[in-house]
Amino acid sequence: MAAGISAALACGSINLVNAENVTTPEDVAAAPSGAEKTASGLASKILQQGSGSEKPSAKDTVTVHYSGWTTDGKLFDSSVQRGQKATFPLDRVIKGWTEGLQLMVVGEKRRFWIPAELAYGESPGGGRPGGMLCFDVELFDIEKAPEPPKTPEDVAAAPADAEKTASGLASKVLNEGSGAVKPDAHDKVTVHYSGWTTDGKLFDSSVLRGQPATFGLNQVIPGWTEGVQLMVEGEKRRFWIPAELAYGETPQRPGAPSGMLCFEVELLEIQDMPEPPKTPEDVAAAPADAEKSDSGLASKVLKKGTGDKHPKATDTVEVHYSGWTTDGQLFDSSVARGEKVSFPLNQVIPGWTEGVQLMVVGEKRRFWIPAKLAYGENPPNGAPAGMLCFDVELFSIR
Repeated sequence: MAAGISAALACGSINLVNAENVTTPEDVAAAPSGAEKTASGLASKILQQGSGSEKPSAKDTVTVHYSGWTTDGKLFDSSVQRGQKATFPLDRVIKGWTEGLQLMVVGEKRRFWIPAELAYGESPGGGRPGGMLCFDVELFDIEKAPEPPKTPEDVAAAPADAEKTASGLASKVLNEGSGAVKPDAHDKVTVHYSGWTTDGKLFDSSVLRGQPATFGLNQVIPGWTEGVQLMVEGEKRRFWIPAELAYGETPQRPGAPSGMLCFEVELLEIQDMPEPPKTPEDVAAAPADAEKSDSGLASKVLKKGTGDKHPKATDTVEVHYSGWTTDGQLFDSSVARGEKVSFPLNQVIPGWTEGVQLMVVGEKRRFWIPAKLAYGENPPNGAPAGMLCFDVELFSIR
């Protein structure tokens, strides 16, 4: 039950176990008359009094031992039997667990009868148990979640003393930094941040998660790309990012906040990254001297290789690559990330499967891949559309 009652209950991959060491409760089929009941329909009974005095909140992380049965007495998961306690954030599990664990203190052991609507429903997929479930849970530890950051008083609009750029981005330094260097747009940065809508609603916070975020500065919303380049390490800054530099007034990304957004960002580290590759002059179309295959794939050798073996479609290759749309937009680059990639050649777009088989180790080649060998003319999930241009350098075959 990974990050939530073993991976089983959070993700639906139930681990079937041998039930010899865990006794099925006599009242597994239904809560007894003396059980506590909540308005939601959750029922529970204390099996062992706890030694603690504090109860967890929904945002806290808990460590427990548990066993779970269907109402016919079938044990479907048990950390007790595995001999390994489970630790997870309490807001990332089934509703019955989120509600039920908040009734407990450290050292307490409690039996729960969780109705289907607070578990997986009556007919769940993926091997998850259906109907009402019975759990025995013992609470060992509570790790308190960080306090949520306070909503800025000026969250709704930038104050008069805020710095403003030509793009409409506004910002204000909250803490001066100790660094001297500012990141470039192609660098990676590590930050702590919190973000609010202008009505003061907190929609995301690495501070609340207790874990800083690391990302390429050219892979985020334009307001972040521009804004963080104003900062030095150790600096904390508040930003007011207009909709056109964020997710827009009507975001295309599911769940993204709309309109102007307010962020507080603390820059912890800058990781220098290689300069992004230059856009090829012939990015829009294959030149006359390019090799062409019957499929429509075109390519041109940029650097001859030192090997003499060509990979097969079933081989795994290691490459550096950069990819552009025909208008010259770089949409992906292992070169810019400073990290080669390895993959089975039969698990990529058809143009790559065909094209890399033309190469030998040490060779660098430019490809013009028609849409039908790439992601198509109208691909889902943000994949680039139409013909694509790639530069690929082959390092190894295995």
